[in-house]
Amino acid sequence: MGDALIRDIIAAYLAGSDIIEMKADRILAEQKKIIRNMCYKLIGPEIIEETARKVVIQDLLNPDEISIKKSVRRMYLISNSMHIDAIRAIKNLDKDLAMDVDQRDDDVDRLFLLISKQFRSILRGARLPDASETSIDEYHDLRMVAGPLERIADHARKIARITMFLKAPIPEDIMNMIEVTSEASRQIVEDSIDALYNSDVELANKVIDNVAKLSPMFDKLNESLLNNDSCGSVVALGTVVDSIDRTGDYGSNIAEIAINSAMSRIA
Repeated sequence: MGDALIRDIIAAYLAGSDIIEMKADRILAEQKKIIRNMCYKLIGPEIIEETARKVVIQDLLNPDEISIKKSVRRMYLISNSMHIDAIRAIKNLDKDLAMDVDQRDDDVDRLFLLISKQFRSILRGARLPDASETSIDEYHDLRMVAGPLERIADHARKIARITMFLKAPIPEDIMNMIEVTSEASRQIVEDSIDALYNSDVELANKVIDNVAKLSPMFDKLNESLLNNDSCGSVVALGTVVDSIDRTGDYGSNIAEIAINSAMSRIA
């Protein structure tokens, strides 16, 4: 019942409902808790009326205050900091930092849902911020970029959570390789975002080429993990390596979108 309630609230939010009214013979305390938590996880909605039988949510966000370009940029900045801190957390076995990374994922999810809502609205003909300088094609491309960024944040969260399973520090040689591959993947995402916002096709193509060059590095790292289990966490660290690898792949996806976006402006 709780999952269905969450899905219904998100669906109403994405549909652009300004008022969401929920009625029942009795709304349970646990259901009200779910509703409050969902309002926290969405940008705009606030509970304006609450009784034993009814809860009314109103979207108080002024769409003129939010730019989709700034929202996507913000998603990148948060997910980037999450990735950096997740690697630092597993290196130093910093559980507090790992929890902080975990919590930041909610901010990325909130922005992702807002962007999805904005895109749906503009498809219905609504006037949104920067609509005069942002074409429907650009809105589409930015919405597509938001997806990989949301998944990059998810992988940073996954890396951070591995901190809780590590029983001993990661061997220095393996940690060094993790940091090198992590920085390479992170740089790929950064360059792909720069290519997108600057319509830089040359840089975007370079990003895609660089992703292919990472494969031998990951092969070597995975081999080192299998040959050195001194920290007793081969499976956990394998998850870390996989998430770093996927982060680079998502950066490549963004670079491909950047190329398509730049070409659509020329056509």
